[in-house]
Amino acid sequence: MPAKKILIVDDTAAHLQQIKEIVAAEGYQVITATSGREAVERARAEMPNMVFMDIVMDDLDGYGACRQITRDEATKDIPVVFVSTKNQRADRIWAEKQGAKALLSKPVDSDEIVSNLKLFL
Repeated sequence: MPAKKILIVDDTAAHLQQIKEIVAAEGYQVITATSGREAVERARAEMPNMVFMDIVMDDLDGYGACRQITRDEATKDIPVVFVSTKNQRADRIWAEKQGAKALLSKPVDSDEIVSNLKLFL
């Protein structure tokens, strides 16, 4: 059985690399995007099993990208988990309204990433 594919989206190279290393160490295939618009395109083209996405990005923010992914008939079943510095109660509520399954705080904790992989896959 092929490894499950995880899309990681962040416009900061260091954050992208950190999450990529955590996910890859768990045996998952990793694909990346550096903008919300690219995330939507990669989700449609690659059909990942899960998405970890930043919220604050130029072009199309994570909220908008999440809305597009979770409302598109082809990609609506892909779980999206935000990883962001935005972690107030209002941010969590808004993330849920956009279709996200969870919101993890930066700096990222590897145990949280791993537990979310197990929870949503």
